Amino acid sequence: MNYFFRSFCFLLLATIILSCGGTGHVETKETTAIPDEPALIPLPAQVNWENKVYVIPLKNNICYTGEAKEASEWLKTLISKAGFAVSTQPSGDCGNWKLIQDATLKETLGEEGYQLDISDDGVLLKAASNAGLFYGIQTLRQMFPAEIESGGLNAEVVLRQVFIEDQPEFSWRGTMVDVARSFFDLDYLKRHVDRMTLYKMNRLHLHLTDDQGWRIEIKSWPKLAEVGGKSSVRRGRSGFLTQEEYKELQDYALQRNIIIIPEIDMPGHIYAALMAYPELNCEEYSNLTPQRAIPPAIFQDYNVGWSKFCLDKPEIYEFVNDVIGEMAEITKGPWLHIGGDEIEDPRYEEFVIKADSIVQSYGKTTIGWEEVTKAQVSSGLISQQWHGKVESVVKDVKVIHSLCTGLYLDHANVPGQENTNNWCKKDGVSLENTYNFDNDNPNLIGVEAAVWSEFVLTDEMMDNRFWPRAIAAAEVGWTPGERRNFNEFARRLGKHGERLRALDINFYRTPDIEWGAEKGIPGVFSNIYPLSE
Repeated sequence: MNYFFRSFCFLLLATIILSCGGTGHVETKETTAIPDEPALIPLPAQVNWENKVYVIPLKNNICYTGEAKEASEWLKTLISKAGFAVSTQPSGDCGNWKLIQDATLKETLGEEGYQLDISDDGVLLKAASNAGLFYGIQTLRQMFPAEIESGGLNAEVVLRQVFIEDQPEFSWRGTMVDVARSFFDLDYLKRHVDRMTLYKMNRLHLHLTDDQGWRIEIKSWPKLAEVGGKSSVRRGRSGFLTQEEYKELQDYALQRNIIIIPEIDMPGHIYAALMAYPELNCEEYSNLTPQRAIPPAIFQDYNVGWSKFCLDKPEIYEFVNDVIGEMAEITKGPWLHIGGDEIEDPRYEEFVIKADSIVQSYGKTTIGWEEVTKAQVSSGLISQQWHGKVESVVKDVKVIHSLCTGLYLDHANVPGQENTNNWCKKDGVSLENTYNFDNDNPNLIGVEAAVWSEFVLTDEMMDNRFWPRAIAAAEVGWTPGERRNFNEFARRLGKHGERLRALDINFYRTPDIEWGAEKGIPGVFSNIYPLSE
């Protein structure tokens, strides 16, 4: 009798234990295999891994404080995609996932930093702002299996226990897409934003105008888009963004903590505008030297430095004021880029000073390519360095690093790659060139990787130029220099191959990186896209 009673009690106790667990998982923290350290990119500023795991249960609750509701929705989406039930609740003392937004943390973590603590109790994420919480969630995202990027999961998810305290080295971590020479539409730009998000990049610079095309609607000068939007570089794509599309892109990016910076390049690189409004030219088109095209002819070649405004005409500044005014009105970020590169004119400095003043009059901060600092522009202007040869006459001007030797990604991934530029660096800009950035300029605010589209004509080609080198730029912008090591980065990057494939990115398979097994979809993931004549 005692034997049967003891057996019954044991079975009853086992049933209670299993039913109370609510996870359906039979493995415990003690029996679950400890996964390798996740290959986090960018590398966090401080990270301490434990030899323990946290097994995500079938039912989850996210509790949040402060203004963390938006972040809780991002986290909810991530957990749901992994196949788990999840609810959210505004509270600081419940749930196995806690999001704490506390403005006092800004003193130690800055605006974009975060603390992530994964323990036996669950996941605790703290930050001073929604931006910091968002970046902490991107770190968590990289701890989930790569398959989550292309669809849901149907398996146990185990997180390595860890404490991370992280914040970026630089406030500016960006990319630039040249949509002027060959057009890239709203859908592609949204996908590009999504990819930047994974690697904690926060600035998207759009080169909207050039000799070959004008890509933004300006209602006070409608022919800019109507005429200039129809042209492109040879074999490129034409088109333009309406103001509504531009606003939609900004909203989409801002939800992901990315600010759009529009560039209206002037007073050079301006033929698309001169074609649309010939009255902005000088008599006999003397401002076009040499005359590679004359309105109404389009320009489809690759030459630079031959077109400019007729700076003797006062009406030029009416045009500049109208365009900058409209762009300021529809741009949600604080910056407007005025270009200013590759032009020789005795009135150049006068123009730049006036354009800078106009930008400021609309409540925005001016950015220009480094040539603009040959003029006595305002001290608040930001100089974007692309060759590093200009001696600024403005003391302590803030600088964005985009030096062509490491961050012009339209250059070849490897020597001899087809359909690439090579004017800055004949043997191409390697992944290691991008990563091994070192700059002790105290006025540096960050880095920006650029792709010019003279030879980059399709979405697949743009992917191939940006990725994975933009990932190297992302780590340069985020991780302290003393913690960066290229060989160690390359090891982590290889483990991102599966994730990049899941995101359907046509990334370049950099030699000597162990990218993992290919899924093998013919024609989708090739490294080089040769163009047919």
